Amino acid sequence: MSLAIVYTRAQVGIDAPLVSVEVHLSGGLPGLFIVGLPEAAVKESKDRVRGAIQNSGFEFPARRITINLAPADLPKEGGRFDLPIALGLLAASGQIPRERLGQYEMLGELALGGELRRIRGVLPATLACRDAGRTLLAPSDNAGEATLVSGAKVLGATHLLEVCRQLTTGNALQPPVAPPRTPLEAVLERDLSDVHGQQHAKRALEIAAAGGHNLLLIGPPGTGKTMLASRLPGIMPPLSEVEALETAAIASVSAQGLDLKQWGMRPFRAPHHTASGVALVGGGGQPRPGEISLAHHGVLFLDELPEYDRRVLEVLREPLESGRITISRAARQADFPARFQLVAAMNPCPCGYLGDAERRCACGQEQVRRYRARVSGPLIDRIDLHIEVPRLAHRVLRGDAPEENSATVRSRVCIARDRQQQRAGKPNSALGVREIERYCALSEADHKLLEHALERLGLSPRAYHRILKVARTIADLAGSDTIKTPHLTEAISYRALDRTMMR
Repeated sequence: MSLAIVYTRAQVGIDAPLVSVEVHLSGGLPGLFIVGLPEAAVKESKDRVRGAIQNSGFEFPARRITINLAPADLPKEGGRFDLPIALGLLAASGQIPRERLGQYEMLGELALGGELRRIRGVLPATLACRDAGRTLLAPSDNAGEATLVSGAKVLGATHLLEVCRQLTTGNALQPPVAPPRTPLEAVLERDLSDVHGQQHAKRALEIAAAGGHNLLLIGPPGTGKTMLASRLPGIMPPLSEVEALETAAIASVSAQGLDLKQWGMRPFRAPHHTASGVALVGGGGQPRPGEISLAHHGVLFLDELPEYDRRVLEVLREPLESGRITISRAARQADFPARFQLVAAMNPCPCGYLGDAERRCACGQEQVRRYRARVSGPLIDRIDLHIEVPRLAHRVLRGDAPEENSATVRSRVCIARDRQQQRAGKPNSALGVREIERYCALSEADHKLLEHALERLGLSPRAYHRILKVARTIADLAGSDTIKTPHLTEAISYRALDRTMMR
């Protein structure tokens, strides 16, 4: 029989749908035809496959060859189909046995000499292959990434001949060894103890980590806003295995690929203020994840917030609420997770020195108003904590007094996050309206206090709910089952931008 079927995986967003490579040899004029919505790189595979087969000592069939990539309505892209196409040709022409083909899923780009080259998106394919009960056979350069999936059967090869020997003998390749998980403290180069002073901002950073809240740092240039933001991942709770795999899967399908040294680490993304909307949310002809997805389960830091194009900032509003982004194109649609913590930094005015005790501000009131208006009210409403980061005296910067390190703060954050998981199964920042009514109840006196603050600051209902969620997090850090007046007043105090806009 001159028909062979090899299983492989396509890439759609962070999903890896099954593709059957059906190779049929028939009579007629010799030629090779690929059908099933192949993109340009897939069409070019016939030349790579021909060179790899011939340079590996096999005979390229001089017959009419039809290769069907099923399902036919799923677009196929990239060089990942080279290896399954080559094996299908060899099996259909009787040069290798086809009995074991159904046990494997194949991925890999072929060099003209038959070597296997690494590809993108191996981790999502490994997850799907494990669920299907098959063994994944991938390039050795991708094998370490594939072994991150617990329970998956993975084999790595460096050449087409090694794969053929595996299909012939069944034991030519040995499973790769999973890379060791790097200890958290060994990876963290930025410790909170590096920041001297700024106790108020550090407290807000701890609250943000404990409840998963968004944070805005406001202050003159050089006061430590970026230093504080870069220390947030180090005090957040460690990723669970499911969260780590989600984060790694997004990195795996991105243009940058997955760095195994960062496996299990919360990502920290800091795009430049000239970044476009597509760079932030993702896109392209073949949709790729943007910065908000690459920051999934981690931190997205936007420095100089008002310098971003306002239309670019507006695309963040929906993902901040939903935790997902859907990229739609005429031919396809891709869905990427984007549950990130937004940390932004900005100056109080265009010159940066409004309210500074040492330098005089040169901006007029109208200039300040226009500067702050670059960031829309709805986006500011979605940021739970607004913190002023003032200039510090030189004696504080000398660092004579000991500072808490990230590990100490992280231990308190983990205890508070555990309380939230046991109570609602989610961090406080993700609570819905009904859950807020249930878990964020206030006394009558505290209700009046909050109403007075809302009227004075002119806050929206969204800001009202966010104050309650922050107060719930402060209570969790204090080990309290109920929100008390000190917790509520502290939460209200973290609306610095609302207070300054009332001046």
